[in-house]
Amino acid sequence: MGLDKEAIKRMFPNLARELQTEEDKVTINSVRTDTFGGEKAVSEDFAHYNPDAIDFIRRCDTEKQAEEIVAYMEKRGEIDKLYAARLKRQFKEKGVRSFGLKKEDDYYLRHGEF
Repeated sequence: MGLDKEAIKRMFPNLARELQTEEDKVTINSVRTDTFGGEKAVSEDFAHYNPDAIDFIRRCDTEKQAEEIVAYMEKRGEIDKLYAARLKRQFKEKGVRSFGLKKEDDYYLRHGEF
């Protein structure tokens, strides 16, 4: 099925607009052809993993919760003022989900072992 740009614009206007803008692009910096090996490598990463600010933000449901997390981590000296400002700007402009999908309860248990 061959489609030209105009047909795609008519049939999928939002998709066409997203493809033409520079927003919401995701960089892929590695590809694994062995699925089991890739999942095992990821699970081993959680063995001594210490969650960072983004991990905690990904557990939030609202911008208010994310603000509290960032303020708490900044107050404790876990993140500096400049990084805190960048995080706040991102979730205010793009939303909490711009940091990634929500991490549900037991995320590391479910994704860290086989």
